[in-house]
Amino acid sequence: MRILAINPGSTSTKIAVYEDTIPLLVRNIRHSVGELSHFPRVIDQFEFRKNLVIEALKENGIPFEFDAIVGRGGLLKPIPGGVYEVNDAMLDDITHAMRSHACNLGCLIASELAALLPDCRAFIADPGVVDELDEIARITGSPLMPRITIWHALNQRAIARRYAAELTAASPDHPVRYEDLNLIICHLGGGISVGAHHCGRAIDVNNALDGEGPFSPERAGTLPAGQLIDLCYSHRFRKDELKKRISGHAGLAAHLGTTDIPAIIKSIEDGDEKAELVLNAMIYQVAKSIGAAAVALFGKIDAILLTGGIAHSEYVISRLKERVSFLAPVYVYPGEDELEALAVNVLGALRGELPIQVYK
Repeated sequence: MRILAINPGSTSTKIAVYEDTIPLLVRNIRHSVGELSHFPRVIDQFEFRKNLVIEALKENGIPFEFDAIVGRGGLLKPIPGGVYEVNDAMLDDITHAMRSHACNLGCLIASELAALLPDCRAFIADPGVVDELDEIARITGSPLMPRITIWHALNQRAIARRYAAELTAASPDHPVRYEDLNLIICHLGGGISVGAHHCGRAIDVNNALDGEGPFSPERAGTLPAGQLIDLCYSHRFRKDELKKRISGHAGLAAHLGTTDIPAIIKSIEDGDEKAELVLNAMIYQVAKSIGAAAVALFGKIDAILLTGGIAHSEYVISRLKERVSFLAPVYVYPGEDELEALAVNVLGALRGELPIQVYK
């Protein structure tokens, strides 16, 4: 099976071509601020990014012949995890999505490119809106604002399956599946999500995009509600500016003017006490969220898995382990591997190992 995986991000479009599980091409197409400034809305970048994908395949001598094309899932309606074939309902909802993010372009590009080929199918897998919350986890103190989940579902679920596969490889006589485990998985990236996974479902996880959980390099996380309301009516900021104070120019970016973890650590080593306090505060909040996830699992935790780009940082990981390792063994999986996760999910679906779900 030849599969093209497409992962649109805020400043790049990552693509990969797989022959079954073997990568034939992995490419990160970066977009400058100047290039993207020509497009008033993210959705307007569709043709620009689609054409760059086609050009990248040509430049690398990859024939335009695929059994499936999979895009990173966008901010659709809440749905259970899994592999979904792109359909008209999905395309309509993503075109009119309430939240704007580059990931919304994934299914659009996949669908358009697949339509150019005979017998090629378009898919998404484990989009950020995967919602498997226990009903008790949805309730907040206001019936006007139930909890929603926007998180790194693709990466978290892929890492969970990878961990289960490693357990099976270590003891072949006792195979282990993701569906057999209780896990706390923390994705450490521009946004930070912490999920409590019970037997193959994320029964509790924070909204890592626009206002819940620990603060992160780019997100404000949970904020004092009263102060936020006062700020909204202070006339200091427009609505779009306030949104950026929650997601974008928030977290480390707001406190320190940068999201570059190695640069922040270098400042700390040079004696920057403010940088040290703020970064340690982020680590502290992440640890508290991991502790809270332990409650969702009644303290019965097989492992804590740390993943995402920041998991490369020994400074962050060592301090995080110091606070949470009493809960369960901690394992680190740096990076994201989202392209591989997309391809492996779709390969499993094409082989009949995973069900192909219908978006409604």
